[in-house]
Amino acid sequence: MNILTTRSYKGETDWCAIANLIDDCETVDRLGEEVSATELKLILDCPKLDKARDVQLWEDGNCKLIGLALLDRPDSTDQIDACLWFYVHPKVRGEGLEKDIIKWGETRLGEVGKQRNLPAKLRTYSREDKTDLMLLLEKQGFEVDRYFLTMARSLAQPIPEPEFPADFVLTQVSGEQDIQPWVEMFNQSFIDHWNHHDLTAETVRYWMSDPNYQPELDLIAVSGDSLRDSFASRKFAAFCDCQIKPQQNASSGTKEGWIELLGTRRDFRKMGLGKAMLLAGLHKLKAAGANTAKLSVDADSLTGATKLYTSVGFRPLETWIEWAKTV
Repeated sequence: MNILTTRSYKGETDWCAIANLIDDCETVDRLGEEVSATELKLILDCPKLDKARDVQLWEDGNCKLIGLALLDRPDSTDQIDACLWFYVHPKVRGEGLEKDIIKWGETRLGEVGKQRNLPAKLRTYSREDKTDLMLLLEKQGFEVDRYFLTMARSLAQPIPEPEFPADFVLTQVSGEQDIQPWVEMFNQSFIDHWNHHDLTAETVRYWMSDPNYQPELDLIAVSGDSLRDSFASRKFAAFCDCQIKPQQNASSGTKEGWIELLGTRRDFRKMGLGKAMLLAGLHKLKAAGANTAKLSVDADSLTGATKLYTSVGFRPLETWIEWAKTV
C-alpha cells in the first residue's frame, strides 16, 4: 500500500468522502454501528474539537479517502480519557494502516497529556466477533477494560403502560430553560457510574442544535405537579432520551429507535421512575414509527440496568468490548 497523503479534516468539503468511507466499511462489516454517520458528523463539527490536530485523514495515490481517525476527548480535570474512532477501507486492511492510525492516536494523546500534565488513557471499541481487530489491538498493547451489550426489543409486542409515582409529571425538554437543570440531573444520575465524565451545558446546547434532534423524544420526569407548583420549585428527577436515527436501515424497510440515555437522580431511585421512563420512551418510539428499540448498556452496571431492560422485553443482541491503553 502506497499512502501519499495524510492531512487534517477540512470540514464540510470532506463529508461526502467520509460518508462514502463509512458506507464501504459498513457494507463489509455489517456492524450496525451504534454511532451512525450522522452522529459522527456531529462529533466532527463540534466547536470544542480541535479539527486541525484531533482528526486525521489518509488518502491513496488517487486522492481517495482510505482511512479516518478521530480522537474524542471528554472534559476531565484528573485524567484524559480519549476515545479513538477509526475507519479503514476494507480493500487496504491488514497492510499497516491500522497500526499507523493507532500510532497517530497515541502520539497526539501523548502531546495533550504532556501539555496538561495529566495521565492519559487511549480507548477504542470492537465488536466481540471481530477477531482480527481484537488481535491487532492486543498486539498494540491494548487491554480489555469493559464489556457492553447492545440489546433490542420488538415494538410490535405489547408495551406496558408506565406507572409514575404520585406527584411526578412526564414531560419533554423544552429548550434553553431546561438545559442547566437537565445537565445537573444527568451528572447526579451518573456520577457513581463507571468512567463517568460530567457533561456541560455547552455540550448539551450543541446536541440540541443538531437538525436531527427530536425534542418530543427527549423525556423528563419532574417532581411536583406543574399546575400546582412554581417552575422554580420543580426538580428534574429522571430522563429518557430517545432517537430515531436518520436514514438508518432504509433499504431493509425497518426503522430502529434507540434509547440513547436513561437515568434517575440518586435521591429519586427505588421509586419505579427508571422503569416508567423506559416504558414511556418505548411508547414514544412506537408512535414515531419505529419497529424496534435498541440500547447499549454496561454489562457490569451496578444499578441493575440490565435486569430492568430484560424485565420489559429487551434481549442481548451484540457484545462490544472497550479497550484501553495507558499512554
